[in-house]
Amino acid sequence: MLFSEVVHYFDQISQHSSRIEITKLLAELYKKANPEEARFISYLALGTLRPAHEGVKFNYAEKNIVKVLASLLEQDPAHVTLQIKQVGDIGLYIRSQKWHEVNQPITVHGVYTQLCALENISGTGSQEEKARMLKELLEQLDALSASYIVSIIIGTMRLGFSDMTILDSLSWMIAGNKSLHNTIENGYNLCADIGLIACTLKQSGIEAVSQIKPILGIPIRPAAAERLPSAEAIIEKLGPCVAQPKLDGFRLQIHVKKSDSKPEIWFFSRNLQDMSYMFPDLFEAFAQFNVETVIIEGEAIVFDEDTGQFLPFQETVKRKRKHNIEEVAESLPLRLYLFDILFLNNRSLLDLTHTERREQLEKLIQNNSHTRTIQAIEEKYTPTTEALEHYFNEQITRGLEGLVVKRPDSIYQPGKRNFNWIKLKRHSAGHLDDTIDCVVLGYYFGRGKRSQFGIGAFLVGVYNPDRDCFESIAKVGTGLKDTDWVDLKSRLDNIHLPDKPHNVDCAPELAPDIWVAPEVTVVILADEVTQSPLHAAARGSGKLGLALRFPRFMGYSIDKQATQATTSHEIRELFDMQYGRT
Repeated sequence: MLFSEVVHYFDQISQHSSRIEITKLLAELYKKANPEEARFISYLALGTLRPAHEGVKFNYAEKNIVKVLASLLEQDPAHVTLQIKQVGDIGLYIRSQKWHEVNQPITVHGVYTQLCALENISGTGSQEEKARMLKELLEQLDALSASYIVSIIIGTMRLGFSDMTILDSLSWMIAGNKSLHNTIENGYNLCADIGLIACTLKQSGIEAVSQIKPILGIPIRPAAAERLPSAEAIIEKLGPCVAQPKLDGFRLQIHVKKSDSKPEIWFFSRNLQDMSYMFPDLFEAFAQFNVETVIIEGEAIVFDEDTGQFLPFQETVKRKRKHNIEEVAESLPLRLYLFDILFLNNRSLLDLTHTERREQLEKLIQNNSHTRTIQAIEEKYTPTTEALEHYFNEQITRGLEGLVVKRPDSIYQPGKRNFNWIKLKRHSAGHLDDTIDCVVLGYYFGRGKRSQFGIGAFLVGVYNPDRDCFESIAKVGTGLKDTDWVDLKSRLDNIHLPDKPHNVDCAPELAPDIWVAPEVTVVILADEVTQSPLHAAARGSGKLGLALRFPRFMGYSIDKQATQATTSHEIRELFDMQYGRT
């Protein structure tokens, strides 16, 4: 398949706001692709070259791309820079230029291979070599294709959908509707590599996707907890249950493979990023584990041995760095509290009950009791409301957030949020005391004192997975210091967009001065959830949208992707919980 044909579909998609039309166009494209091409297309459509956990880093600045374009177009780099500023986007600039004729069109495989080679260039003279290779690639492309390639390299390729829409399109490719979505999504939840799923489906069919098993080194999409307002509501929902302390640290999924001479160990974050470089101390601990293979989940948190106290998340987050890691590891020692086991010695444990998995986890810890760094998290059986309330109060007294309560007979369901797990945190009737993970959609210019910052408030939304879009929920203007405003504007200006993204639902009256790609996830605290005639969150079926009352910025949600933000469904549940609506 020619890359120009793929780009033709991408360009059509970029002009549609209808999710169903986007899905159909993607399905049509997938039908024309062979299995390998389907894998490449899945990555490229999301602006990347590989699955999320592997990441992509071209390390090639836009100013260097400008020099390549200037050479290709025989123009002065300063003139090119000025024109790009006037147009507002480097891709639009490329499309506006008189471009060269393409004699030998290049395939999607050829483009993908060259992009991977470009990314892998490093060391002395790498910038010059990248410039040479990029120029050679652009010379093989028409202007439209070149604009998409440049967008991928500088990280601005955004077609307005996520992996969920791709899963829909794969179902449409096979069945002509969404009927196979759940089967395909289940495969993706077990093996979070969207390209591998598309390739498998094209090559071996839906049956092969339904038989996908966990693979060491590819993260399983984590299960998530629902909310309920009280111990009484939880016992009413679950009956006798078990409870674990809710720690405020890094949620990690650890993969250990010791079947070869040298152990391979991966640490994946909640948002499926490979964070293995951050944990040399935990790596050494797991390297000593007496196990062939294992996939386990836990919470890593800085622990003060002198006081016996967990340190705040702000201290734990200092471990998120790429330099002087060993020094920081020594000054901020981690404890890893394991709370689930998903795979052991080449056998999936996902279909075992929580009680059975807990037994396996405890055996694993007992067999590897040589390290205090790694422990099984405490778990308590709570058969009654009184027992659950008592244990909850114990954890609050310890300074923890609350509890995660679990159904003893539940299996582990990757990628699902349901009432197998329920969060119990501080709650007061009529008030929202839990934080909300929101996605920044844009910002408003500052007035008065904030005019010096160029930003005075920002618009946030929540994610609607059914629509694969972000729905506005609040305009936030408090909770930030002067330096925070400067930092936030800098982050947002790097992802600014000329118009409202197709995957954002926002009333015209709320439109910000500057739209941004929905990528920055922030933690918002509000007094309560209220009904709103303007905001789009959880609107539908004759119901008004929902908004946050007195929202305050609390920080960035560093370990969550935008699509892992609080959902509109959760917001509706929080609204119903207030004042005892449930």
